[in-house]
Amino acid sequence: MTSRVAAAIDAAHAEGRGAFVGYLPLGFPDLQTSIDAAVTLAESGADVLELGPPYSDPVMDGTVIQEATQTALAAGFRLRDTFTAVREITRRVDVPVLVMTYWNPVLQYGVDRYADDLAAAGGAGLITPDITPESASEWIAASQRTGLDRVFLAAPTSTDERLDLIVENSTGFVYTVSTMGITGERAELDAAARTLVARLRDRGAAHACVGIGISNAAQVASVLEYADGAIVGTALVRALRDGGLDGLAATARALADGTARSAS
Repeated sequence: MTSRVAAAIDAAHAEGRGAFVGYLPLGFPDLQTSIDAAVTLAESGADVLELGPPYSDPVMDGTVIQEATQTALAAGFRLRDTFTAVREITRRVDVPVLVMTYWNPVLQYGVDRYADDLAAAGGAGLITPDITPESASEWIAASQRTGLDRVFLAAPTSTDERLDLIVENSTGFVYTVSTMGITGERAELDAAARTLVARLRDRGAAHACVGIGISNAAQVASVLEYADGAIVGTALVRALRDGGLDGLAATARALADGTARSAS
């Protein structure tokens, strides 16, 4: 089964650019606006959407995203709203939608039920930041059955053995964490990301996208010198918070401008 996410990355490459993966939290500032925001992001240049259902203990997220998820939870977001949102977004735009979720809500919902409902809603797969391939046999089986992508995270501290497992079990792309620690904007991206992508390539990774710390077009362009895609979250959430859909669209277009690759 062809990965829609990998196909979207390949389509960007065929146009002479790297892929722009955009993250937004679901339910912020409310469910309908978050759906409209995801559609706006897709229409403003994102090649892949990464949508995060709010979670009460978001260990990886920086302040801006944490505040947004708290707002979403306070507004009454429920896990089932994830599938409602994905269904509506995929009805309106043709960009693949990955759900970035902590593992506990998936377990509580039921792994097979979650996979079936996500596939039925038109979702492309899951990014699972807090579960490793060796602990994910139930999810691996469910995703193979439903054709959903499995995006696991690789960190600069990962051993070669761990990277082998991650490459072997990831589809779509490997989520390459540029710096250790929580998400957020960094003035300078860690050189560790470049080294890590090279290690992943050596181990056979077809697609590696770098996330955590990318906040402007120059950083997008820098990452795309060596990676297949740049993942942006905090800068987009801030744009939505401060400028609404228009602010989000402007920021997304500016980031997308960084994806063009020089002909050299």
